[in-house]
Amino acid sequence: QVQLVESGGGLVQPGGSLRLSCAASGSLFSINAMGWYRQAPEKQRELVATITSGGSTIYADSVKGRWTISRDNAKNTVYLQMNSLKAEDTAVYYCKARLRFYSGVSEYDYWGQGTQVTVSS
Repeated sequence: QVQLVESGGGLVQPGGSLRLSCAASGSLFSINAMGWYRQAPEKQRELVATITSGGSTIYADSVKGRWTISRDNAKNTVYLQMNSLKAEDTAVYYCKARLRFYSGVSEYDYWGQGTQVTVSS
């Protein structure tokens, strides 16, 4: 019923940029927040940035000033502009959407399949 489609990952050199996108497809729900998380090998998945439908944002300290999260509510899409990439940013990046179906009151978290970001010279 709900699918998150991620794109934009790839291989870049240190100092380069990427833009990730994630679109939530489906119907009969509203999205309260969307965000990006990442998981490097042998590490815990960690929050990168989130944004609510109203535009409030949260960033991990490690990406503040370098990256920007934005959203297009009409398209149920969230973006992550990643500038000044560092080798330590290398990870699988996962999109998450927190949504509520119109038929209920509970919120649910849905995850994308992940997209690989590799920063290497």
